[in-house]
Amino acid sequence: MRFDDTAVAFAHRSDRELRRARWMFGLIGAPLLVRLGSRLLRLAVSLRLPIGWAVGPVFDYFCGGEDIEDSRSTSERLHQFGVKTILDYSAEGQTGEAALDAARDEILATIHAAEGDPRFAFAVFKVSALSDNDLLEEKGQGNRLSSEREAAWQRVEDRVSTLCREAADRRVRIMIDAEETWLQDAIDDLAEAMMRKHNRDRCVVFTTAQLYRHDRLAYTQGLEDRAREEGWIAGVKLVRGAYMEKERQRAAEQGLPSPIQPDKAATDRDFNAAIDFALDRLDHLNIVCGTHNEASTARLADGMTDRGVDPSDVRVAFAQLLGMSDNLSFNLAHRGYTAAKYVPYGPLREAIPYLIRRAEENTSVGGQTSRELSLIRTELARRKG
Repeated sequence: MRFDDTAVAFAHRSDRELRRARWMFGLIGAPLLVRLGSRLLRLAVSLRLPIGWAVGPVFDYFCGGEDIEDSRSTSERLHQFGVKTILDYSAEGQTGEAALDAARDEILATIHAAEGDPRFAFAVFKVSALSDNDLLEEKGQGNRLSSEREAAWQRVEDRVSTLCREAADRRVRIMIDAEETWLQDAIDDLAEAMMRKHNRDRCVVFTTAQLYRHDRLAYTQGLEDRAREEGWIAGVKLVRGAYMEKERQRAAEQGLPSPIQPDKAATDRDFNAAIDFALDRLDHLNIVCGTHNEASTARLADGMTDRGVDPSDVRVAFAQLLGMSDNLSFNLAHRGYTAAKYVPYGPLREAIPYLIRRAEENTSVGGQTSRELSLIRTELARRKG
């Protein structure tokens, strides 16, 4: 399968939007400019300076809006071309029980928005939006918690359980995002408990495996094995990962073995092996392929064809971020595959950390920015005739 049909990829974008995208990706392609801009943005946020004029165009391209209602027009526009939406509340760094409860309620609202609406594919959340990070780390290490910390952990479990139960009751599939390794053990335990409870007859809850970790292929295989033996369905979103530099730095500082693959080739190998493994075991392992990598996306699409798996089979889905890799999402949807966009939303100021990560990711991922620019330029030239 190929993804170079730019007429399909950008049918939802006007000439003006494509010219703006060309300008943005041109800036993102300059690492020094991205580093400087990121520092200035963080400083502006800390000083409470007005920044809407500077980041508004970027926010509009990579985010759905400031709230769910704002984002509905984006969802409708995507749906017109067969691409589904994953509403992703992007505010980060919340602390305190009231803020954690408020985050739970906002995620509940995304589940309610998705109920019975064909425009939406999944709901999604991070456990760190529902818990203090120190508590997640402490729980993952198996430490004995004080009575106060145990009560706090019970509230975290209750928030996670509420979201997954509501998703199951409303027939909305929900993904639990992966996080840093020192938080992930506690998240793995929560996610598996939720899958064991809700994934008996159909796959409702999905965990996430970051294949830049050298242990995640084996983890995915073990999860499928337990699901098959116990009579439930494992749901796994396969991603390469988002915390590599932070992971390596922490391991080096603490004198620990690195949890990260030795090189990108090893990550690619395990990611593709996970795809092949899942395709042969879809009865007990449903997957969401969350990648911007064309080779892996084609491998999954072609693998479905080779095995006689219909493109619309609900056991397999593809997901990319809004504003990135439209050539994958829209060409997949055009051919009948379940393709979805993560549509982040939230107050513009609170979305700044997300936007900075997107800029840094595009700068650091080899070839990503140049590929985006090449496709945009090709489509603009095609439209000029």
